Amino acid sequence: MDKEQHEKISCPVFQKQETAIKDITDKINKTERVQEKVRFAQELQKEVDVLLSCPDYKSESLDCESCRFLGELRKRTAELIIKAKKLA
Repeated sequence: MDKEQHEKISCPVFQKQETAIKDITDKINKTERVQEKVRFAQELQKEVDVLLSCPDYKSESLDCESCRFLGELRKRTAELIIKAKKLA
């Protein structure tokens, strides 16, 4: 999904969380220290959990399906970063 598709998700919960998620993702990408990446990944998990536990989720909504897809992808990314700590 590209930036344009993100902007097409018309959901106030997604738009609010997307801003926080982008900020955290930028922090993860900018830092070189594994410990910091893990800390930010844990923050990312919390923000993504808000999307994945959305009380307004409707399985028939394309916006909700796209949001859920992105949420699951980001959740897996955060989990990988946290697991990488063990390798460092």
